[in-house]
Amino acid sequence: MSLSTDPVFILVATLAILLVGLAKGGFSGLGATTMPLLALVMDPVAAAAMLLPILLVQDVVGVWAFRKTFDGRTLAWMLPGGVVGVFLGWWLAASVNSDVVRGMVGTIAVGFGSWRLAGFRLKSGKPLPQWLASFWGAVSGFTSQVAHSGGPPFQVWAMTRNFPHTVFAGTAAIFFAVLNWVKVPAYFALGQFTRDNLMMTLAFLPIAIASTFAGVWLVRKIPAERFFGIINWLLVVVGIALLWKAAT
Repeated sequence: MSLSTDPVFILVATLAILLVGLAKGGFSGLGATTMPLLALVMDPVAAAAMLLPILLVQDVVGVWAFRKTFDGRTLAWMLPGGVVGVFLGWWLAASVNSDVVRGMVGTIAVGFGSWRLAGFRLKSGKPLPQWLASFWGAVSGFTSQVAHSGGPPFQVWAMTRNFPHTVFAGTAAIFFAVLNWVKVPAYFALGQFTRDNLMMTLAFLPIAIASTFAGVWLVRKIPAERFFGIINWLLVVVGIALLWKAAT
């Protein structure tokens, strides 16, 4: 049975794509769960490459919606670091086998999930020094390249700037749209844009688009705290499963 016709793969991949669509539709943070789920059922580098074109399509909506509300200074400081982080993530994937990458994805998943379950909150007091934007941009670029999970490192710095909601959303949309395009040549260099991978992307794209619109509707209907509590536990459990799979 091929990967694309395996019912377990179809079930897990569909759930992962639904979550990334909901994340783009308003449940920010759900995207961190997507890569760990996919890495359970396929090579993590191939999974990231399969997901990237979907993210690029969804980025168009986010950038257009917030094109007039963003902070240029934040982008100027964070993007150079983000590009360096993407390069480091590419170097890691090119230098080690898939189980090491799977272990890294699992570590990121457990770390982010535990961080959220612990109830960590970024204080809105004195903003972090400006130069730290480049550092956190690099961390965000690295985790984005490895696991499409650059959100939490971005938030560590950007949320201390006390931006209005629309400015924060617009800055994040542009930052990750640029990083996702920077990742394109990285995945070409890794040889991951294969015909099979692109066919899977096309197959799941309608689900991603539909779930994005569903997220826009559901975010107004479902209590976010309860929803995210379940997702964060899922992130930790899947991360532990990935670490176990990588080790064995």
